[in-house]
Amino acid sequence: MSDTLELAKQLIARKSLTPLDDRCLEIIGARLAPLGFDLEKMRHSEVDNLWARRGHAVPVICFAGHTDVVPTGPVNRWDSDPFTPTVRDGMLYGRGASDMKGSLAAFVTSIEKFVADHPDHEGSIALLLTSDEEGIAVDGTVRVVEALQERGETIDYCIVGEPTAVSKTGDTIKNGRRGSLSGTLTVKGVQGHIAYPHLVKNPIHLAAPAIAELAATTWDNGNEYFPPTSWQISNIHGGTGASNVVPGTVEIMFNFRHSTASTVDSLKERVHAILDKHKLEYELSWEQSSGKPYLTPRGDLVDAVSAAINQVTGISTELSTSGGTSDGRFIADICPQVIEVGPLNATIHKINECVAVADLDALSDIYRLTLENLLVKKA
Repeated sequence: MSDTLELAKQLIARKSLTPLDDRCLEIIGARLAPLGFDLEKMRHSEVDNLWARRGHAVPVICFAGHTDVVPTGPVNRWDSDPFTPTVRDGMLYGRGASDMKGSLAAFVTSIEKFVADHPDHEGSIALLLTSDEEGIAVDGTVRVVEALQERGETIDYCIVGEPTAVSKTGDTIKNGRRGSLSGTLTVKGVQGHIAYPHLVKNPIHLAAPAIAELAATTWDNGNEYFPPTSWQISNIHGGTGASNVVPGTVEIMFNFRHSTASTVDSLKERVHAILDKHKLEYELSWEQSSGKPYLTPRGDLVDAVSAAINQVTGISTELSTSGGTSDGRFIADICPQVIEVGPLNATIHKINECVAVADLDALSDIYRLTLENLLVKKA
């Protein structure tokens, strides 16, 4: 059994349902302390966070991730208990196997091997870990970033261990994520009896042309790294429940997944302009629910990770900004280069979540070689 597999099993056995850590950070800290890491625990509300750093020099390379996992769903639908790590046919099964306790284990073993080979390496190695990523994410990574900002501490390179691979570990890395901007629009009308249309103003009818224009609008064309910005309605609520009453209001909830080709302010301004053009009486509240987009163009970190992946797997990795969001959005405030690389994402959040045992060691080697590419002077 490899060290990475053994550590992954220890972490999977902890029932760290968000926002609980259930001693995962204690297990990891016990491995880091003998390597010379200073461990700083930052607990906020029910959330456990850890900032660990070895060294005081620059550049600072940070591994970031989360110990919390999503609920298991019906346990009786799993082929083995989700918190009893089980290896079958070369796969490690358990909640968090790929999202992201396998990556956490690979972080630790890669650092252990690297420090053993290069005890006097340049720069610093850090870990930023939280138990509040799968939940509302208000007391986790963002709190640690705020603490580091307050004391002027920055990160030069950050690797987030989110599962990014599509078909084979190493085939895809995320070098950015789209932003998420949500709005709740309430269009006002005049309620009344449906048989007397001259006495009512149907807000659903009034809103329809504006909705059609919003849906048809090209917000931007994306760019080299991002697809075009998307506007989508998620919910519409209107009516009293009676079939003979025109409602007084209709509520429309929508969301932008936006690229760096648009700003939050520009999107808001264009939405208001369309609503005003249609002469609607409305209220609109905004929520930047998942933060602004971030992007790491090709450079030192992307090159170092890509070279490591190619050396371990022979794959020429692809860059992607697809998918939802990650804690990289917070770290980007204090780190100019943030990427995500981890195992396959095919089973994340599913029944029988799993990761290939061989991929755990491959991932550890990718992380270790990335450290060598960035912190070891070439002869």
